[in-house]
Amino acid sequence: MAEGSNGRRRFSDKWGKHELDVLAVLSSAFPQWLTSRQIAQRVKAYSDSYGELIDQAAKAAFAKQFQRDRAKLAAMGIEIESRQPEYSSKSDGQDFASYRLRLGDQAPVRLHFDSDDLPILAAATYLANSLGKGLSQSQEKEQEKSKKFVRASERSISERARLSNPGLGLDSIAPEIGAQSIPKALTDAVESHQLTASVESSGEKINVAYEDAADLTFYILTHPGSRIRGPQAALTAFVERLQRAEAFKVTDDSSRSKPVPISERVLKPTIPVSYPSKTTRRRSSSSGQSSSDVDRRLRLMLFLSAHKKAQYSLEELADRFIGPFKTKEQRAKGLKTIRKDIGTLSTVSDDGELAGSQFFDIDWDLLEDDGIVKPTNSLGLERLAGLSPQYLRLLTASVSYLAHSPLLPEESHEDAERLYAKLRANTRTADMPWLSLTGYELEPACIPAVKEAIRGRYLIDIDYTDATGKTTRRRVAPAKVFVDEGVYYIATWSVVSASTHRLLVSKIRTYTKKGATTDHSHEWSTLRASRISSLKLTDIQIPCAIPPVPIEKLRQWSFDKGTKATFITTQHDPGFIANLPSSSVEPWDDGDKIHLIISSDSWFVAYCISHATHIKAVGPESLQRMIHARAHRELQRLEDSGEIDSASSNEKHEE
Repeated sequence: MAEGSNGRRRFSDKWGKHELDVLAVLSSAFPQWLTSRQIAQRVKAYSDSYGELIDQAAKAAFAKQFQRDRAKLAAMGIEIESRQPEYSSKSDGQDFASYRLRLGDQAPVRLHFDSDDLPILAAATYLANSLGKGLSQSQEKEQEKSKKFVRASERSISERARLSNPGLGLDSIAPEIGAQSIPKALTDAVESHQLTASVESSGEKINVAYEDAADLTFYILTHPGSRIRGPQAALTAFVERLQRAEAFKVTDDSSRSKPVPISERVLKPTIPVSYPSKTTRRRSSSSGQSSSDVDRRLRLMLFLSAHKKAQYSLEELADRFIGPFKTKEQRAKGLKTIRKDIGTLSTVSDDGELAGSQFFDIDWDLLEDDGIVKPTNSLGLERLAGLSPQYLRLLTASVSYLAHSPLLPEESHEDAERLYAKLRANTRTADMPWLSLTGYELEPACIPAVKEAIRGRYLIDIDYTDATGKTTRRRVAPAKVFVDEGVYYIATWSVVSASTHRLLVSKIRTYTKKGATTDHSHEWSTLRASRISSLKLTDIQIPCAIPPVPIEKLRQWSFDKGTKATFITTQHDPGFIANLPSSSVEPWDDGDKIHLIISSDSWFVAYCISHATHIKAVGPESLQRMIHARAHRELQRLEDSGEIDSASSNEKHEE
């Protein structure tokens, strides 16, 4: 400590240890509450600097330093809750706030993770923490809007806190996850999906992360039966788009000037919410990894407290908390650092006090003779080791989503499925907060069977619902599963009917180098996997070899058979049309007229409603009627369920 100008020693912490002292003091006292004075007396760094808090200057200095340390611990994932001051006869007439650790009312869950689990676990942790923060922020906004505030005594076990802040419990059982890389597809998706809404689909609650209101509207319309349950702002934006879509006028495919391809038009960039790059920071906060000495010691302290009587070599601890090392010099330095950390965390203070100075004891002979660390006690810090049941459910849902989404490489899906089974054994499905990111549709339930059929070259029988809502029975030969703009498709050869084994013989076009066409004896088609209502794997093998699947040609054929459509925007160069690369555009009054070929009427309906705030007319009339009908049906459903008021809806529509 150094002397200050007022004679009191300035606060100093050479080892960066006082935050850990605060943690140890509160952990050893849990579940009791400690006043400011009690904390100041028990944490040696505080007592040396601020004494007994007998004057106002000492109290103010202590309060400032304690809140700073409290914020540091919260940033590491450990929260300290407070309650109103309580009068004490020993406080010389002064009231002091009381504090204790926020641990919740359920014991943490401790699991063992293998090395194969770590890459998936790191990715799932990143996703869970990112969405958990979004969920907590949405809940806070809803609480503030409705004025339903949670009492301080209830916040210690609130679901919101458990979702948004997993603590360092995961680091105490799997500290190596900080060294894992996060797939770029996942970080890019999370960075662009900063908003979260609660959606009910098929009786299940799904927490949907989305980019903007148009993005969420498109998700709801392409998942029939889905309903927005919160926040209110998301539902309001959805209703506004439905009401505007009901007012669409009709346009035709005429032109006043030659339309030019979108790619040749200088467009204003889409204006999404701007977020700084947080990949590095999020990976750090999600896993607890940091170069800070305090942070490293905190993770080491929790890890050893959670594994009392277990033995770890200094080399293993160095690999877990500092490594990996590239040179012998780096390794030697890492071993020295860990050895120093062990000494710092297991040293009794000068005055012989235990609490707040010695976090655990070790077998010193074993350390000196063999370089083995064996913790033999702790101060109740094991309470922080492991995962809270609430956060474990969020983590399990994240692993499940990654195992069935295109955000992970396909070769990682099997590892994700295995990790999900391990986590699932410790959670309850009924409480699972299922997750989804718009534009990254979950793998439909039929996909595993389709992949099995492709591997065995078997035919499958399916019930398929087309864009008009008509369901037919088909027998097809699946050739490939592919994802296009987040939607799962199956490329197939068609078969005459479910009652015959003979492949359909028909003529389709393929393009040669010279631009001519040639005939083939088998018809390719693409099926949207989510429209398969039932699937049965047959024992009939495909009688001939399937040539390479021409995915690009399949898209081209789909558009060749598509419908001409147009829509007129409310302004020139709206940013959202940049997402229609195959369309063309021309100026039209105070907006633009967009010409495009669509292969799916239902997609066009959902697209136009989603961007209804920037569209005023669509064509042809058949598509305009479909849009009106879909918007009216959705509004009627919301009115019937009481989610919106019919009078206000009609009034808004008339305006």
